[in-house]
Amino acid sequence: MNNLNSANNSNYIDLHVHSNKSDGTLSPTEVVQHAIRRGLAAIALTDHDCISGISEAVAEAARAAAPIRIVPGIEISAEYKDRDIHILGLLIDSEHPDLRGALNAAILARDTRNEKMVQNLQRAGLDITMADLLFDAKDTVITRAHFARHLIAKGYVKDRHEAFKRYLDSTTPYYVCRKYIKPEQAIQLILQAGGIPVLAHPLLYHLKLTELEELLTELVGYGLCGIETLYSANSAADEALVRSLAGKYKLLMTGGSDFHGANKPEIEIGTGRGNLRIPMELLDKLDAFQKEKQHN
Repeated sequence: MNNLNSANNSNYIDLHVHSNKSDGTLSPTEVVQHAIRRGLAAIALTDHDCISGISEAVAEAARAAAPIRIVPGIEISAEYKDRDIHILGLLIDSEHPDLRGALNAAILARDTRNEKMVQNLQRAGLDITMADLLFDAKDTVITRAHFARHLIAKGYVKDRHEAFKRYLDSTTPYYVCRKYIKPEQAIQLILQAGGIPVLAHPLLYHLKLTELEELLTELVGYGLCGIETLYSANSAADEALVRSLAGKYKLLMTGGSDFHGANKPEIEIGTGRGNLRIPMELLDKLDAFQKEKQHN
């Protein structure tokens, strides 16, 4: 994969990045350091249902010799017609009490689900406990990625793909559904926290175009402001389609790699699978939009 050159690419950004506070493998400090090495001008830390890494990332950016901007963000899981969709919140106030309260409740629900999955795996003869899943990480939202890492470390499976196929996918007998908030609640929480709600990776839901437009119509009605247009998995045709939807529904365009570190080794911060380039112009437009909202 080609490396970004910090001298020539200081106007590139990444607005969809994960740390080990959710299902990434690098700490927020390490994420910032890695982004600096890659020559990025700004990143959004968007951990799943979690904002505990933002203050650490901001502090590391302040200490760093090279300038980099940390955009406070989050990726909220929401339920839509029996499927899981993700709403990014960008430029949020991570100290907002309503947002923090809702996230604490979501973490408790996720923990309850995880405990049930641990019990299912134990009954199947696997050596696993909730403590095993933490991997010495504090304030971490435990996801199925943590289960996969433990199963690999124990030698039950050879890789992440096998872990999900045999033990963690929704089709397995060990899987336990968890309760998600509704999209309208996710969007309102982000708006209340002063942020910009964005539909993440819209083509990953594998909806027909008519279904995707139905989803967008509903979400725009709740206050959706943006759509993730530049994304690691998008082909040129995919990006063109999402650009057209952004225009049709008057949505801001964002872009992100969905970087997870070693949990998704094929995806690099800033460049995705190698060809992703997200211009600073997109963040400038988000800033302008937020300022306009604050003045109205």
